[in-house]
Amino acid sequence: MIAAWLRSWLLGSRPVADLAFPERSVGDELVRLDTPPGQQLLFRSSARAAFVPLASVFETQRNQTYCGVASVVMVLNALELPAPAAAEHGAHHIFTQRNVLNGRTDVVVHERRIVRRGMLLAEVAKVLEAYGATVDLRQAASSSAGAFRELAVRYLREPGHHVIVNYSRSSLSQDGRGHTSPLGAYDAETDRFLILDVARYRSPAIWITSDHLFAAMAAPKSPGSAQSRGFLLIRKGSGSDA
Repeated sequence: MIAAWLRSWLLGSRPVADLAFPERSVGDELVRLDTPPGQQLLFRSSARAAFVPLASVFETQRNQTYCGVASVVMVLNALELPAPAAAEHGAHHIFTQRNVLNGRTDVVVHERRIVRRGMLLAEVAKVLEAYGATVDLRQAASSSAGAFRELAVRYLREPGHHVIVNYSRSSLSQDGRGHTSPLGAYDAETDRFLILDVARYRSPAIWITSDHLFAAMAAPKSPGSAQSRGFLLIRKGSGSDA
């Protein structure tokens, strides 16, 4: 059953342009989810509690700078936190990339700034907290590959828990600079995490080794910069109404 559901999701979440040739290639060390080896990693994973909740509400970012926004929307919907009305959906209450930024989040970061330069990881954390999530922000520079693996796997095994990562695309041999997306699962045998890339128009969901992913998070934000990227550990807040 899960195999059929996964095939349906993979095809249904891919824009028509993705089905044209040539297929998007990934680095030699990466494994696409929409391949038999990639699917096998998911089927045997014992840390995939986040996958179905996130895949069920998957978002492709609206524009080049909205990776943080799309990641926030996915996690808030997966946690089923109280959402504002969505005019484009007949006023049903669900988080979208159009309604998640409003007066409630302007105190964190204004939409105009996000359009220009995207969201900082700390801003992603604060927007999630504004809607009732509990968030633990970890900078890669203050962590280690082992600590990241232990914490992320623990969260991916627990229902109602999620992990968002902010990493250097160039470290994955991808075009672009920084990028943010949720994690969907972990395979212990190959020590790989599944990144549910929200820029689905350019990058497929991929499996990456924990050391490779951590190195991408630890990469400086700019040449000579001491700032690193990092990850968020997210769960529903104890005071949530949901």
